[in-house]
Amino acid sequence: MALRPDEFYDHARTAADGERRLPLARMTGWEISPFEPHGLRVAPLRPPVLPEPTRHGEDPSDCDACRTRDEGIWLDDRWRLTRITGVGVPLALMLLPRDHVDLADLTDGMAAELGVLGTHIARHVQALPHVSRAHVHRFGDGGAHLHIWFFARPEGQVQLYGSWMVVWDDLLPEYPADVADADAAVVADALVASYGGRRT
Repeated sequence: MALRPDEFYDHARTAADGERRLPLARMTGWEISPFEPHGLRVAPLRPPVLPEPTRHGEDPSDCDACRTRDEGIWLDDRWRLTRITGVGVPLALMLLPRDHVDLADLTDGMAAELGVLGTHIARHVQALPHVSRAHVHRFGDGGAHLHIWFFARPEGQVQLYGSWMVVWDDLLPEYPADVADADAAVVADALVASYGGRRT
């Protein structure tokens, strides 16, 4: 069971200062960040880079997602679901096709499966106690193998609304792994019951 709202708040405050401010996000140090960490001012916009750098896994023989195609908390013949560790929100899951395809490469049949499967996953994440929403994201700039993110927004944390939740996730202290593991198992079991596939 996910932390109650007061437990989540107390947990987050362990990393905060006297004014309840969390430390600066690790993401501000990334090369793609729009911020320079010192002073948090907008970095100069750089000229385009052409051709763009290749994404990880453009060559399927060098794709980590392909090497781990049989790993995850849930599998069926075409899809797998994994739990992402080291996050600050109650649960982060990633859905990937087991074969090497990106979103635009999906057949109509697999695209339909993605829609139905993603809806089932979101329902099960939102059914967890003390989770209000399942945020679903697809970015795709870093990896050529399709990967869909599911983030569980903790109940009562209205500052985590919307697209900034991924930044808040990076600011928050790491969520207790044992709690996230238990909730991931609940989602995987519910997915087997509602959609099919198998637990791993």
